[in-house]
Amino acid sequence: MRAFCSLLSGGKDSTYALHKALDEGLAPACIGIVVPGRPDSWMFHRPFVEFVPLQLNAMGLSGLNYEIRVSGEKEKEVEELKESLARAKEVRAFDTLVIGGIASRYQLTRFGMVAEELGLRVYDPQWGMDPEAYMYELLRYGIIYVITQITTAGLPHRLLGVPVNSEGLVREIVELARKHGFHPAFEGGEAETFVIKAPRYSGGICLEARRVRVSEFEYRLEPISATLCDRPRVTIDGVMYEA
Repeated sequence: MRAFCSLLSGGKDSTYALHKALDEGLAPACIGIVVPGRPDSWMFHRPFVEFVPLQLNAMGLSGLNYEIRVSGEKEKEVEELKESLARAKEVRAFDTLVIGGIASRYQLTRFGMVAEELGLRVYDPQWGMDPEAYMYELLRYGIIYVITQITTAGLPHRLLGVPVNSEGLVREIVELARKHGFHPAFEGGEAETFVIKAPRYSGGICLEARRVRVSEFEYRLEPISATLCDRPRVTIDGVMYEA
């Protein structure tokens, strides 16, 4: 049986990739939580990464947590990732690297280089999927997430923190992407996400946060608290949303 190390940011894409690897019968040996030192990392997701251990707890995988700290500096962070994975491989014994890329050649190329140099196989189940179909697939599969950061025009800040748990909401995002020209699955960094419910979660995650305006088109959630709970829900600026 192949053993894997999955890079988990807490967002929808890495969560989906981890679930699909488990569905395929691959054995989890390591869950790498990459913490970039800068918010503008070219490779890694930063918002809400501090709450990824809650997700692992919800999946019964907390013992596999392997924190990887990188500078967040372009290219340097790739070498730092390779060095950390090399150390992890010595003690966790895995032969596959699980990632959740959809269309970013920049990221796929660099993950591929790291994997090749370490003698690893890359498993990226959603690579090349139609991005609009993929957004509906996430809903069908049972992954519920919130948008934690918006950095593009055309994606209204009222969607920050609202659980994406209905076909109507997915359709709204897809139609806005068509109208305004951003990637419907946010592969270009137009938004970041955090998963609060997934098929392998026991219960879910309850979040409390506030919306913060950064610039004309940029908004983010500032977390107040995150806890495991039986029924996931999100409270944003005092307004509660059931997941």
